[in-house]
Parts: sequence; C-alpha cells; structure tokens
Amino acid sequence: MNRPKFYIYLPIVFSIVLILGIYIGSTFNLDKNNGLGSSASNKKYGKLEEILQYINQEYVDTINDKKLLESTIETMLQQLDPHSNYISAEELAASNEPLQGNFEGIGIEFNIVNDTIRVIAAIHGGPSERVGIHAGDKIIKVEGKNVAGVKITNKNIMSILKGKKGTKVKVSVMRNSNFSSLDFTITRGTIPIYSVDVAYMVTPKIGYIKISRFAATTYDEYMKSFEKLQQKGMTQLIVDLRGNGGGYLNTAVDMADEFLGDGKEIVYTEGKSRPRKDYKATDKGNFENGKLIVLIDDGSASASEILSGALQDNDRAIIVGRRSFGKGLVQEQSVFEDGSAMRLTIARYYTPTGRCIQKSYANGSEEYFDEDSKRFANGELESADSIKVADLQKFKTPAGKIVYGGGGITPDVFVALDTTGRSFYLSELLYNGIINDFAFDYADSERAKLIAYKTVGNFNTNFFVSDALFDELVAYAEKNKVHKNEKEIKLSKRILKNQLKALIARNIWNSEGFYPVIQSEDNVLKKAIELMK
Repeated sequence: MNRPKFYIYLPIVFSIVLILGIYIGSTFNLDKNNGLGSSASNKKYGKLEEILQYINQEYVDTINDKKLLESTIETMLQQLDPHSNYISAEELAASNEPLQGNFEGIGIEFNIVNDTIRVIAAIHGGPSERVGIHAGDKIIKVEGKNVAGVKITNKNIMSILKGKKGTKVKVSVMRNSNFSSLDFTITRGTIPIYSVDVAYMVTPKIGYIKISRFAATTYDEYMKSFEKLQQKGMTQLIVDLRGNGGGYLNTAVDMADEFLGDGKEIVYTEGKSRPRKDYKATDKGNFENGKLIVLIDDGSASASEILSGALQDNDRAIIVGRRSFGKGLVQEQSVFEDGSAMRLTIARYYTPTGRCIQKSYANGSEEYFDEDSKRFANGELESADSIKVADLQKFKTPAGKIVYGGGGITPDVFVALDTTGRSFYLSELLYNGIINDFAFDYADSERAKLIAYKTVGNFNTNFFVSDALFDELVAYAEKNKVHKNEKEIKLSKRILKNQLKALIARNIWNSEGFYPVIQSEDNVLKKAIELMK
C-alpha cells in the first residue's frame, strides 16, 4: 500500500519542533561560571592557544578572530554529545526568553496573511490591549513606515515591535472594512510567555492541562490552572506533555512533588565529577491520590521525561501515548564575559527505579536527532509491536510493573499516530497556512455573530461548518494555487472541517477556543478519557 505524500513531511515537522524544545530546555544550573580559564587549564591546553595565535599571525589572509574561536569551540563541543554546545550572546538571549517566562514588546499574537500583519489577539493586560488594539486589526505602518505588502517576515516584525520596556512605538492599523487608519502610540512593557497552553474540563469530573515547556513560571501557572479546575469539580486529571521539549529540572521536580507523597524519589543526577544528588517529594502535594494520566509522544523530552518517569516508576500515573524522545543528559551553563555561553553535559539523570532513559548517540548528532524519522519508517508510531523493547534495559516498579530505560519513556498504554483522513491536499492547506488565513477572514467578518455564542462550549455544541462554508474554503485554496483533488478532499473533509472550526474558535477565544474543538479528533486524549472512566 502506497503511503500518501503527507507522510514525507511528518518527520521533518517532528524534528523541527523537538530540536527547538530541546535547544531552549534542559539546563541544570543556569548562569554558573566554573572557573573557566584557570592557570592549570591554560597550561594543560596551551597547544590550542598556540595554534590559534599562529593562525592569527601567519595565515595568508586577515581572519576574524572571534569567528575562528567560536567555530573551534563549537567543533570541540560537538565531539562530546548532542547536547553540549556553544551559544552566541544573541542566541543565548533569544533562547532564554521562553524559559524565563517573559520578553519585552507590545504584547500581540499575530499572523502574516496576504503579506499583512494581522492581530490574532492582544495579550491580556499587555500594552497593546491597554491602548485599544483589537483582534482582527491589520498593522499597516510602524513608525510611519509601510509594513503591508512589502514581503515582511516574522523576523522583521519581531525586530521592529520588540524593544526595551518603557520605549514607545507608533503603529497604524486598519480595522474591519474602514479605509481610514487608526494611529496608536504603544509603550512597550514586559510580556508574559505562558507555558500552560490551556486548562479546561473535558468531562464534568476530568480536568485537562497542557504544558508546553518547563519554564520559571510553569509551576505557578500550573497551580492557578489546577485550582481553577478544582473549583469546577475536577477529581481526575490529565496532564498533556506531548511536544514538550523540556526546560528547567527544578520545575519538573516541583511538578512531580504535586503528585507524589512525602519522601518519594523523583529523580537523581550523577556524573563523573558530580556526586549523586537526590530530589525527593515533600509533604506539599495537592493531588497525591486522584486518578492521574500523563500524555507523551516522541516530542516529549528532558524535563517531560523526568516528570513522566517519576510518576511511572512510583506507580502514580498511567502514561499514555507514544515513546518519548530519550534525553537523560544534564547540562550546566557557563556564561562568558561577552554574553555568550557554553552548555556542557556534566551528569545523567536517573528515574526512581534507577533507569537512565538517554538514548544512544554513538552514531553522531545527525542520526541522533533524526531518530524519530527512523521510528516513523520502522512503523513504531503506528504499532506498539514495532518498539524494540529487546534493545532496552528492563526495570521493575514497586508494584512489579516492567519499565524500560535507554531509549525514552515507553508508555503504559500505546496509542498509534492517527493517519485516518490524511492526504497530500490536507498537508498543502495546513503547511501553506490556507485554512488559518481563511478562518481569520471568516472570524473577522463574522465576529459579532460568533461572539454572540458567549462561551466556547456553546460554540462547540451549536456551530457547524456547513458544506457551503467548506466549499468556500476549497475555492479559497484553489485561488491560492492549491488545486482541487476531489478524492483527497472527500478523504480529508472531516479533518478539514474540524481544523477550520477550531481555528475560527481560536480567533475569538484564543487557546481556550482552539483546543476543546481540535481535540474532538484527538485519539490519545480520547483513550485517556476512556481509561479514566
């Protein structure tokens, strides 16, 4: 049976999302300097300094000292393991923002639609909301300079709208069908980056919380979401860590502490020069006994694996989904005077049963990060029987359950990647942003009618994507050079309608609108709810 062309793109998407998550995550002890540059080290490794000096003095052309030094450091670290790396000052500032939980700017979520910046939402309490920027506004000028119809990119937008707290920026917007622009002067401020994507009740008793990273603010965000759901009658909880590439170890420990009894082992770290350090639960947990399920996939790494591994090893939660990434290395960050940094692997972490879930990197970084493509090609994402458990180390939990080390967290309950209704036509609409653009235009033109639903629940129950609206989407796609394929349209119609409905909801209620709709087609979540019941 020939696979649809859509399959070609999945491994690429998984790899990009995962590498980004791992790159910004999994730091063990930030901003720590370990005496780099000591006289002993300089003497021992003087050959390297001599070579660099000789090149600088004698090479036939003028060289860039900084570039040569940085590339040398990068090459050295790449020989160690896939997660030891050198980070320039610019990259460090950008990578730390999501983990620190904020950045400075005007506070909007936006998309580029038809070469125009369109505001999806003004972040609640942020500078843009305070001056009156609305969802649906089109930003056409910044500081008097035209930014519409000039092939602007996300990078360009970030560079002109982000800036230091307290500085001002002038923007001009078009609103609805008005031809005259509205001018705003926005004072930039501190904008929160949230790591809890959404929290809502999937049934009258089951709460659902999706966490995208383990940042400095994650635990506080989780507790606010947890308390909100408790007030709504939650007695059972699903925590979604799919696609969560990691973050701070201490945040994962704090999260695990919420579910485990006093004194329970959460994780321990140990390295050649680092003695064993244990992290154990305290008596502060607020959900130590209720039914708990954790969702994972091959995009769940590092701190996500610490949390899911601790709960699995203590027989506290059912782990549902697909095998996680397999990152069990601990990095320590040393910052140099110029603002650049080195992240060096100094230990491994081990789950309570003593397993290290780090997968092999013996064949180099490229194969290491591309291993998810191998899993896809081997059929592992579609069948639990394809997981090569014989190659993994076996451990036993206190209740006698077999768990595996040496290759990620293997779920207790496997749920295959859902490929029903997938087609190349669907992938074209998704990856070219066609559905998103169409949903934005529809929500913008029908905003008053959509807001009249008042709640996401009412919208989800009572709004349906009619065949007439669906035909408009197909016509819009064809206008944007995605040609009709009647067979594939029929195959993917259910998914396309669900995607369109979810994106329309997102344009009105943000994530709180998107997830309850899109997850009506989520087989992993459906399985978790079934297990709860």
